Amino acid sequence: MIYKRYTVTSALPYANGPIHIGHLAGVYVPADIYVRYLRSTDKDVVFIGGSDEHGVPITIKARQQGVTPQQIVDKYHGIIKESFKEFGISFDIYSRTSNQVHHETADDFFRNLYNKGEFVEKFSMQYYDEENKQFLADRYITGTCPHCGNDKAYGDQCEKCGTTLNATDLINPRSAISGNAPVMKETRHWFLPLDKYESFLRHWILDNHKEDWKTNVYGQCKSWLDQGLQPRAVTRDLDWGVKLPSEIEGAEGKVLYVWFDAPIGYISATKELTPEWEKYWKDKETKLVHFIGKDNIVFHCIIFPAMLKAEGSFILPDNVPANEFMNLEGDKISTSRNWAVWLHEYLTDFPSRQDELRYVLCANAPETKDNDFTWKDYQAKNNNELLAIFGNFVNRTLILTHKYYNGVVPELGEINENDKNTINEIHAFPQRIASSIENYRFREAINEMMNLARLGNKYLTENEPWKIFKTDENRVKTILNISLQICANLSILCEPFLPFTAEKLCKMLNINQQKWEFAGKTDLIKEAHQLSEVGFLFQKIEDAEIENQVQKLLDTKKANEEAAFVAKTAKTNIEYDDFAKIDLRVGTIIEAEKVPKTKKLLKLKIDTGIDQRTVVSGIAEFYEPENIIGQKVSILVNLAPKNLKGIESQGMILMAEDHDGKLCFVSPTEAVKSGSEIK
Repeated sequence: MIYKRYTVTSALPYANGPIHIGHLAGVYVPADIYVRYLRSTDKDVVFIGGSDEHGVPITIKARQQGVTPQQIVDKYHGIIKESFKEFGISFDIYSRTSNQVHHETADDFFRNLYNKGEFVEKFSMQYYDEENKQFLADRYITGTCPHCGNDKAYGDQCEKCGTTLNATDLINPRSAISGNAPVMKETRHWFLPLDKYESFLRHWILDNHKEDWKTNVYGQCKSWLDQGLQPRAVTRDLDWGVKLPSEIEGAEGKVLYVWFDAPIGYISATKELTPEWEKYWKDKETKLVHFIGKDNIVFHCIIFPAMLKAEGSFILPDNVPANEFMNLEGDKISTSRNWAVWLHEYLTDFPSRQDELRYVLCANAPETKDNDFTWKDYQAKNNNELLAIFGNFVNRTLILTHKYYNGVVPELGEINENDKNTINEIHAFPQRIASSIENYRFREAINEMMNLARLGNKYLTENEPWKIFKTDENRVKTILNISLQICANLSILCEPFLPFTAEKLCKMLNINQQKWEFAGKTDLIKEAHQLSEVGFLFQKIEDAEIENQVQKLLDTKKANEEAAFVAKTAKTNIEYDDFAKIDLRVGTIIEAEKVPKTKKLLKLKIDTGIDQRTVVSGIAEFYEPENIIGQKVSILVNLAPKNLKGIESQGMILMAEDHDGKLCFVSPTEAVKSGSEIK
């Protein structure tokens, strides 16, 4: 079908933290590529984004920091919006669900369905905090996971084992607000009867979208439908969010559930953008596309379409190209553990290098399976691909043109068979890249774009104009003309992926950014056209820069391990008489050397005050022998001798083991003579 216009949305990030590379790879980079391509083909398109500012995570963070939810969302909305802008995510509007227009739009949507009798009203038992006189959302309840024993599981999920839970599944549940055991209390809520729309959804998804939706999206939807849909609550007992209409009996103290409220944010943001918003949401000649991560598939493919169908006047999404997850250095990205590469920090650490990150995240996008971001791969893709292929080709072409022709584009002379083949390949690239983008295969698309740069590099290297300039200048003119046409094509075809690079390249070529329809032509730059000064499109990323980022992650991992440290439970009780048999003394290390052919053992000579004796200790991985001479230790002097690697060990020194396995001396903090008893 040929569409008149496009409405493109990207998942609304929670405004309780910044944006990280997982968000970018999964949602925002592919969405921006798609929209920039549509704009380049002169399509009527609106790109809608915004912050999701309601929901329990917002209120929990506010309570933890002793501020209001509004202060939390104001802070993070500002950080997120500015980061997106600097990174080049080209929203037509980036709104927020705390705006008045959103509250009004969500209220109208709820009223419409309520007045049509679409909701089912139910009474149910829910946990209640008697001290704070508040019903508890799932995230406000903690307890022990019945599956793995984690005593810090939430009422909706155990983050340790990943199991989805109900609050009533928890062992020893307690309120996250007061710490008290909650009680069960009756409450009233309104439910959207998804089962009523199961037949419609089954036909719409399983019959109509099996071929064009991604397999992960189709598969997850089919699984939900095969299990049978159940009514889902659209309200919650909270004081932060879109409040229910006051005239409804029982509405006091209730807000719209965030999953119902948030997707309406796409509509309210479009309202905010243009008074003609309805044509982007209600005209059947508009194509609606949602870019999301895989954790949002159900909401955008089943629940939101059911809401739109129930309302009756809105179009349904044509496609929902959801990506899988991006991991970081072999570990799942986690906001709570600070295990992430945060966009605002990246923009500070790597100024003016937005396209380098855009390229890596697209080239390694988790389109069909979870993928891994590593700093070493980031460095390699920048240095070995962007710099060595794309940047090198453009730089060589422009430098040679300036060197031989003062930056004036030479005429195209007689062309040989190799030239014809190169020109034919140039003609084919726009359609190949366009087809990949239109089918949401962005990794394939960006690889094709780089193949054009590879073609240019190969063409220039094989023809070696620097070798034949003195003997065949006319041939050099043709070579450089064709090479410059490739550069001009790159300035068009790279723009959806690398917008900052496209802008720099256009400035060097002294041309305006051109539309997609001109790509593939080989007369984009006319003969006698004057080029501008040559610059570098990309910079080499040095080892030290990468080492700094890796160290930052190592520091984070260490901090997480320290925070997660839990002391082992005490061993079985012993009698005092057993303890009284132990003879612990203060000793001093007077000699130390490594035990040959071992990694862990040191041979120590220790002055115990009563004698000098040899002790073999497994501390070689943590201490150099020469650095521990004179070290005070605690030594068990009445331990029976034991032969270790042919050495008789006459005692044992006491060591403390840290959370990371490091061994540390247990020593007196004040001056104590060797031989002093430890009691």
